[in-house]
Amino acid sequence: MIEDIKRRALHRTRIMEGQMRGLEKMIENEDYCVDIITQSLAIQKSLGSLNKLLVENHLQTHVSHMFDAGGQERQDAIAELLRVFELNNNR
Repeated sequence: MIEDIKRRALHRTRIMEGQMRGLEKMIENEDYCVDIITQSLAIQKSLGSLNKLLVENHLQTHVSHMFDAGGQERQDAIAELLRVFELNNNR
């Protein structure tokens, strides 16, 4: 993993950990529903940011290597990216 991306991804996960603890407390305290939803949506946004970092790392490392290798590895990289794209769009 690229060191800068790893550092940023770990930072993002620590932020999300705090957000999740906050969400749990909000639910336990029976906070106002819209406030709970807002917190949940913020966590989803954070997950999106984390996923973007992970895709960037994958493209810069594994995918570029697979494309350079050509042949079946290149086709595997394309298939893999299509699966991720489909997962992202099937929410």
